[in-house]
Amino acid sequence: MTVVTSNALAERIEAIASTPQGTPLPNDTESVVYELLGALERGELRAAERAADGTWNAVPWVKRGILLGFRVGRVVAMPEDGIDHGPDQPAAFFDKHTFPPRALTLKDSVRVVPGGTSIRRGTYVAPGVVCMPPAYINVGAYVGAGTMIDSHALVGSCAQIGERVHLSAAAQIGGVLEPVNAAPVIIESDAIVGGNCGVYEGTIVRARAVLGAGVVLTRGTPVFDLVRERVYRAEGGRPLEIPEGAVVVPGARAVRGQWAAAEGLSLQTPLIVKYRDEKTDLATALEQWLR
Repeated sequence: MTVVTSNALAERIEAIASTPQGTPLPNDTESVVYELLGALERGELRAAERAADGTWNAVPWVKRGILLGFRVGRVVAMPEDGIDHGPDQPAAFFDKHTFPPRALTLKDSVRVVPGGTSIRRGTYVAPGVVCMPPAYINVGAYVGAGTMIDSHALVGSCAQIGERVHLSAAAQIGGVLEPVNAAPVIIESDAIVGGNCGVYEGTIVRARAVLGAGVVLTRGTPVFDLVRERVYRAEGGRPLEIPEGAVVVPGARAVRGQWAAAEGLSLQTPLIVKYRDEKTDLATALEQWLR
């Protein structure tokens, strides 16, 4: 989907965001925030953009607009319908009034199975997405068409999830809202994230990659490629990137030092053991029947 930017909206958000803390915000702040959230929900704006060379960059003014929503928002009682019925109304949630649960209709063509899933305002959830309970999608996130978000999975703030991705049970995709120029976590199209995986700190998982159950990726995590015999790390301003089609499983490496060796100590280390092939695709084909 083409990212549509609005220079006028960006300029207004930047101007409001420069208002010193403790100073009243302009009267139009709330309406500007709602304009931004609506554009995010329609997929017209995104919190990160993919350049022609494949690099991903945050869109700082979009993140500033989301942060304005928290700044201008007031905590209200929110029943499960997401509507503010007044301070004395018993409620299921208490949150900023600018970020209620997102309202979906059948026209959105999103399948949300009963059991406690919550999708926050300001998220894009494409047609064909399936959410198994309980799952959570935070503000600024983008979820592409045909993606499966399984039970207890988290899509963090501003995370970008491609098309036909499978986030397995208890997968945690971290959110990166601040600093505003920090790149969010990216899971590109046709990737598979196994159960109990954690992907954090702006890590990029390229298209068709497979993360085996229990893999944890952070900015400080080196990933050892047994096929290409190289090590992938986040360096300088570059994030950790998992190559396209890589199959990653949990591994371990020995801790250096005589005492550590004597104790048999090791550190968790993700290993790339192969690249996706026909057998890998057959092993993951079952998920299509779940849709």
